[in-house]
Amino acid sequence: MIDFGFDKLALIGGVALIVIGPERLPRVARTIGHLLGKAQRYVSDVKAEVSRSMELEELKKMKTEMETAARDVQDSVQQEIHSATQAFDQTWADVSGRSQSLSSDPVEPPSYSHPKKNWRVKRGATPQWYKQRQGVRRHAQSGAARVARFRPSSARRFP
Repeated sequence: MIDFGFDKLALIGGVALIVIGPERLPRVARTIGHLLGKAQRYVSDVKAEVSRSMELEELKKMKTEMETAARDVQDSVQQEIHSATQAFDQTWADVSGRSQSLSSDPVEPPSYSHPKKNWRVKRGATPQWYKQRQGVRRHAQSGAARVARFRPSSARRFP
């Protein structure tokens, strides 16, 4: 960078005072200050953009590394599951082969059947007195009907 000392700045100021004149020098100095400020902002924006792009590159690299690591973990887990399944199948085949040799009829595991629980049936089985005590709504009611229902008895009569 250019090194300006006090003596060089004083010399430039003196030459500018002679060339430009005392009446236009403040306006020129202000304009030069604005231009220098814009140049500094532009340089700082370029630096920030370069640093952002470098960080983006690093994040992309990190993302690919993480994806690779996750893929490796997934592959190893799949391999372990596959080996465990094979071992289980082999053990099951050995045990079922022995049980067939011990008895004449083959042993089949029980099949799964859904319990067929129906929450509507359970809700319908709840007694009405219990629903009323717990405050379960049984019917849709408008706001005006609800207000009239809970209005005190003294307010119902009109004079």
